[in-house]
Formats: sequence, structure tokens, C-alpha cells
Amino acid sequence: MSTELTVYNSLSRQKEVFTPLNAGHVGLYVCGPTVYNPVHLGNCRTFVSFDIVYRYLLAKGYKVRYVRNITDVGHLTDDGEDRMSKGARLEQLEPMEVAQKFANQFHDVMRTLNALPPSIEPRATGHIIEQIELVQEIINNGYAYEVNGSVYFDVAAYNAANEDRYGELSGRRIDELLSESRELKSQDEKRNPSDFAIWMKAHEDHILRWNSPWGEGFPGWHLECSAMSTKYLGEEFDIHGGGNDLKFPHHENEIAQNVGACRHAGARYWIHTNMLLMNGKKMSKSDGNTITPEELFSGDSPHVSEGYSPLVVRFFMLQSHYRSTMDLSDEALQAAKKGHTRLMEAWNILQDLEAKGGGQNDTVGKELEEGLAAAYAEMDDDFNTPRALARIFELVTRINALQGGQLSLEEVSPDRLADFLTRLGTLLFDVLGLRNEAASAGAEQEALSNAMQIILDLRQQARTDKNWALSDKLRDALSHAGITVKDGKDGATWSIE
Repeated sequence: MSTELTVYNSLSRQKEVFTPLNAGHVGLYVCGPTVYNPVHLGNCRTFVSFDIVYRYLLAKGYKVRYVRNITDVGHLTDDGEDRMSKGARLEQLEPMEVAQKFANQFHDVMRTLNALPPSIEPRATGHIIEQIELVQEIINNGYAYEVNGSVYFDVAAYNAANEDRYGELSGRRIDELLSESRELKSQDEKRNPSDFAIWMKAHEDHILRWNSPWGEGFPGWHLECSAMSTKYLGEEFDIHGGGNDLKFPHHENEIAQNVGACRHAGARYWIHTNMLLMNGKKMSKSDGNTITPEELFSGDSPHVSEGYSPLVVRFFMLQSHYRSTMDLSDEALQAAKKGHTRLMEAWNILQDLEAKGGGQNDTVGKELEEGLAAAYAEMDDDFNTPRALARIFELVTRINALQGGQLSLEEVSPDRLADFLTRLGTLLFDVLGLRNEAASAGAEQEALSNAMQIILDLRQQARTDKNWALSDKLRDALSHAGITVKDGKDGATWSIE
């Protein structure tokens, strides 16, 4: 079974066969976090979803340039305060200290969830020159105007020249946008309420500021992604992703900026993830209906009965399609824990069966192969991880039947079983990003035991040579590391304190 990869394009509102601009190569841009506070679990869901997209494209043989930005300037709160300045005020740190602190925390969480790092991770503050140049291009093309040191994108001029294009991604029209415009500082400077700032004059109390042709200021939030995506992926590229909440105004304004600067809309396929709920409701600090990634892992929250392994959390996230809402609950996590354990047990059984060999009648082997092909076909259908997992669990039932004797191993040829094991491992571990935690723990324990045996042998040799100083040094160093060594008549033993 061979299928083409299709993706749901938010721009066309339908599934489309994925055809990259350059054969064999994919340019992928994903809007990253604003690093003024700890990463939200809902954001983790988005980045895990795009980790799957990235991994699957790699598994299909594409060479992928994955760009995910860090926002460290320009993203304003609803009351008009720069989020980085707000973070600096609350943390009593310099803005770049805040950015580094929470960027590090974000990276730690994503590593814990076994997400691959992007190819390039540019920061907004590292691309001020590119953003200033982009603003100038938009002005030169007649789509922006300067007032008192701020520059605004002229939506009316853009629509007049581009057949009322503004709103094509979000589906919102100008009359809707007028009623939703925020009352921010200098709102009266705009020609129309729907216009948006692409460069903002820095007031006296604004910490982050740069020189520009229009005076001291800072870039608008939407501008950074236009500047960095075109810099690293070109004026046209394949996929742009982010959370559903970014469709408007962020991504809508990106398209306008890109067309306004270089006549191209940037990405050809737009992919958006849906939101994460908890206990059926939107997460809210004020309602106490929230949990951090760290609390979820440790179990230090009234919302969970225990701490959950990051791999169980990842497995839980894979059980909902990225375009569907996901409802986090203790019951759902318990089910995910059982499902992940069952899946990894089947993998271990399969490895044992491979070691035992097989037979010549390949009836069951063909069933396994066809089932796995069906799982890959589900991934080709807009990265449908829940349906792919459902197909895999159908195979788990067959694998358990092989172990229990209900199906004969003689009905699986050794070559087909080896190929099945390889392709299933690729899907489970390389694409879905799962890990066999029991096997990993066992391998780590074996490595530790081997290393400790080498150290104890060295210490015993020192004792035989009456090199008491070296013997004591080794024992004390191990003790400092939390490992106790006890000497007995049958030799030394060790334990972790």
C-alpha cells in the first residue's frame, strides 16, 4: 500500500497533496514561544505536533530545514505592554536575562518530551536589521506609512491592490476586524483602525529599543516571522505552522507583510494545531484549572493522582489529531500510561519472536505487513497519529497472539519479521518519538554495573598492591557520588544510597 502525503491547508480549508517547491527538500517554519514566562503545556502540545510533522517528513526521505523562532521583543500584552518588559519587571531581571532563562526552560521541557531541535532557531532581537529593511520595502511599495516615529501597515491600500486579500487565512472581513481592534497607545495615529504597527516608536519607559530611519523604536510582533522565514527559507517556502490562535492577527498579518514586501505570500501550506483543554475546560490560572509541564511530570498538582513519564505525556498527545481539541485529565493520562506500557511490551515480545526465527508459511507475516502499511497510510493522511496508533494496536493483538500460541510463528517468515520489526521501529521511535523506557532503564543499569565492576577491579588491584591511598580515594569518590562500597570476604559490593 503506497499513498501520497496529504495535508490540511488552512489557507484553502481543504486537504491537499503535499508537493514541495523543490523536489526532495522541505522548508518548514513554526512560530516559537515568547520567552517571558515558563512554557505553557498547550504550547508543548503544538510543538510536539510539529515535531511529528518534522520527523515524518524526514522519514519520508525529505531533507528538511526546520526553522522555529524565539520571540524576545515586540509581542504586546492586551494593555499594550511588551511581554519581555513585563517579564523583566516581574522577575527583576534584564529583558535578555528573562529571555535566556525561559528559553532554557523551554528547551529543557522539549528535550524531556523527546522533541527534536529545529535546524535553525533565530531570535527576533538578532534580526532587527532584517526587520527594518522589510519595513522599508513595504513603505517603498506603498503599503505602509510613518506617523510620529511609528510605521503602520495600510490594510486598505493592500486590499485595493490585492483584490481584498486581507482576511483570506482567518476568514475575517474588514468590518469584523474594525469591531475587534484594540485600543492601544497612539491608536489615533492610524488611518484606519484595521491598520497594524510594523514598527513602533519607543516611549520613554520602553526598555527594548533600536535606532531606525523613523527614530528609536522596536519591531511589531508580526514582523519578525516575515523577516526570519524569508531570510532562512526564501520568499516562497513550503509549510508555515503554529497554534490555531495565531491565524489572526499574527499569520494574517504575516501574509500581508510578505506580499507587501516581496509580492509573495511566504508559505504555500499553512498548518494549525488546536487547543489543549483540561477537564473539559480551557486552562485558566484564575479558575485554578491549569498545570505546568513540571507539575505533570512530578505529580505535584491536585489535578493528577501521580507524576507521569514525559513519554506517557507524549503518547497521550499523539492520541488526538493535531487539528482536534485535546482534553487533559487524570483518567486520560492513566489510560495513556496503560496504552504506552502495552505497546512497549508488544515491542519487546516482537524482538523475542525475531530471535526464535519463523517458518515458511507467511500468512500472518503478510497480515502484519499490511497492517503496518495501513498505519503509514494514516500518517500520510494529514499526519493522523491517533488513527495510526489504532492500526498499530490492531497489530499488537496479533503480536500477543503469536506469543500466546493462538497464531503460529511458523506463519511468519524470518525475513518478513525482520523487515516488519525495522519498519515498526521506525514508526514508533523515529516518527512518533516514543521510547522503550523499560529497555532504556535496563540498558542504563547494565552500563552502570559494567562501569562499577571496572572501578571495583581497579580498587581491588590497588588493595592487592597495598596502595591504600588510591583504594581509599576511589571509595571516597564513589561515596561522594552517592555510591556505597562494602568490602566482604567474597569481594566488594556496591549500592546506591
